[in-house]
Amino acid sequence: MKRTPQLVLVVLALLAVPRAKAQTGLNDLLERTGKAVSVFVDRLSEVKCTEEVRQEKLGKEGKVELTENSTYDYLIILTNSGGDLSLDESRLAVKEARPDKKNRSMLVSNGFSTLFLIFHPYYSNSFQFAVEGDEVVEGRSLTRLSFQHIRGMRSPAALSIRGREYPLELSGTAYVDPQTGAVVRMTADVGETMTDVGLKTLRSEIVFAPVPFKDSKEVYWFPLQATVEVETPRQHWRNLHRFSQYKKFSVSTEEQVASK
Repeated sequence: MKRTPQLVLVVLALLAVPRAKAQTGLNDLLERTGKAVSVFVDRLSEVKCTEEVRQEKLGKEGKVELTENSTYDYLIILTNSGGDLSLDESRLAVKEARPDKKNRSMLVSNGFSTLFLIFHPYYSNSFQFAVEGDEVVEGRSLTRLSFQHIRGMRSPAALSIRGREYPLELSGTAYVDPQTGAVVRMTADVGETMTDVGLKTLRSEIVFAPVPFKDSKEVYWFPLQATVEVETPRQHWRNLHRFSQYKKFSVSTEEQVASK
């Protein structure tokens, strides 16, 4: 009878080992991914590319009723003021879509290519992560992570309606290279958390690809494609963003203090 408590304690200890190892593995992967994203963010403002945007307005059964195509010179500007991290997109129109004669509303979707920010140390504490397993995607062994935004915490994305912004309660899946921490693919949605503001569903998928540069031995994973689909009780849209022709550029600035 005296051995029973000892046996129970041993069993509990053995059961606790896999959980501890799993948590350690998750923490190590998140730390590795956070460092990779931090380095990537620092490099992102040194690069510009071409963005092609296809906007679709969908009707019943998902039938495309209207399509608009635009092309932009695209770059992301990093600002870090007062400890607040911000990535702002800059677009210079190369080819703009023709105005719709019926003046039908289209979806404007910005910033989804930077959803990898959920792994950045500035945002990662706002999410709960879990390892869902390993998968081979296009010949590459990746770890599948689930993520869920913690209500009330900061979010890297927001919905703008009539001049007011609503932080998005994002949840979804990310495929990460376990060796380098590079984010290869992501899907995210908001479920039914924003039906009170008229948003029925919002789903996005972002695909990244390695982009080499002649003057660098390092290869970074940049956004290749972002798909955003939004549905309200009366409207349904789908936007496709394609990014290509990545090039490095340098910007020099000079500050002067005016004398009185």
